[in-house]
Amino acid sequence: MTSQSASPSMHPYDDMSPVARAAYRARAAAADIAPLPRAAKDDALLAMADALEVRTAEIVQANAEDVAKAREAGTSESVVDRLTLTPERVRAIAADVRHVAALPDPVGEVVRGSTLPNGLDLRQVRVPLGVVGIIYEARPNVTVDAAALCLKAGNAVLLRGSSSAYASNTALVRVLRDAVGGAGLPADAVQLVPGESRDSVRELMRARGLVDVLIPRGGASLIRTVVEESTVPVIETGTGNCHVYVDAEADIDMAVDILVNSKAQRVSVCNAAETLLVHQDIAPRFLPRALDALAEAGVTVHGDERVLPYADGSKATVVPATPDDWETEYLSYDIAAAVVESLDAAVAHIRLWTSGHTEAIVTTSQAAARRFTQLVDSTTVAVNASTRFTDGGQFGFGAEIGISTQKLHARGPMGLPELTSTKYIVTGDGHIR
Repeated sequence: MTSQSASPSMHPYDDMSPVARAAYRARAAAADIAPLPRAAKDDALLAMADALEVRTAEIVQANAEDVAKAREAGTSESVVDRLTLTPERVRAIAADVRHVAALPDPVGEVVRGSTLPNGLDLRQVRVPLGVVGIIYEARPNVTVDAAALCLKAGNAVLLRGSSSAYASNTALVRVLRDAVGGAGLPADAVQLVPGESRDSVRELMRARGLVDVLIPRGGASLIRTVVEESTVPVIETGTGNCHVYVDAEADIDMAVDILVNSKAQRVSVCNAAETLLVHQDIAPRFLPRALDALAEAGVTVHGDERVLPYADGSKATVVPATPDDWETEYLSYDIAAAVVESLDAAVAHIRLWTSGHTEAIVTTSQAAARRFTQLVDSTTVAVNASTRFTDGGQFGFGAEIGISTQKLHARGPMGLPELTSTKYIVTGDGHIR
């Protein structure tokens, strides 16, 4: 009888799609990175920063391909600007990576702990999330920010940027992987999700068991799609329908400065103000000043019936507000404006229309500030400060992974601690129950 050798068993990896293989490799890399000391991760981050600077020409050349295609497609200049990488911008991105390296390592931090009455030692400590998937639009800097933050927190990252930045992201990830591998860490800790079609996005969203969490960054449509269609747990980063409320007891000079900064300092970001609410008692003194200041900043005001009369004699462009204006994230030189009867009316308006991102009150009244901060339920409530401060860098967190508008696990600007979970360590001496 002739014996036949058994055929080698196939590893499940062999039948996986390219996206699943990337996730599988990321999972293995995450297991290797999780126990590493801070020094090993920081060395890799510093190597990443150095490599970005050394290979700037390679990155900028790849980016030029994306920019040329974007312009040929008629993409708006504001989007092209967010897509563009210059040598100066690459140096700034490298500096951000060094900043992340200098931040404290959250892994291993004891969140709480105690000795139980039975003598057991109980500690809750921070641990990496594992494999983090990032789905984002045409901002190549996110590629580096996400890779740096995830690595510092002990995670592997799967990066799925938009097809419009594919050449840029490919070059950036190639540089980062070379640096990570050269520093002795698994290069698969940083990967670009294979493919440019939406099929790869859908597969990433369904890689439950291989990917631990997804974080979408971009417009409302992208975020909604990921939240509604993903089987992988999602940390929802939200759009920014942010409000500035000018109270009856506001300092008018301060209010004008805060309003203009909140709206016009940079209009294409989620923490820019999109709605102005003005207490009726201060409206006659505040609105003429505010409308002229907004006009100088190039802002068009979409005003309600109580704002429109103040356009007479003003330099401002004021158009009648429609119901849609109250829920619109313009990301442009536009702002909705309404006069309200009271602080509580302002709060009611915000509760109805807010995206839960950032709301600001300008007031000299401690009682008004206290009531506003108690009643408004958004990730950030600012008192006598611009909405533009809702930012991980401004909060001292380093580069942020996004701003979460949900209430589970992470809320507001997400820094390193928000890229960790926790586990309990129970230490006994032969304890049994």
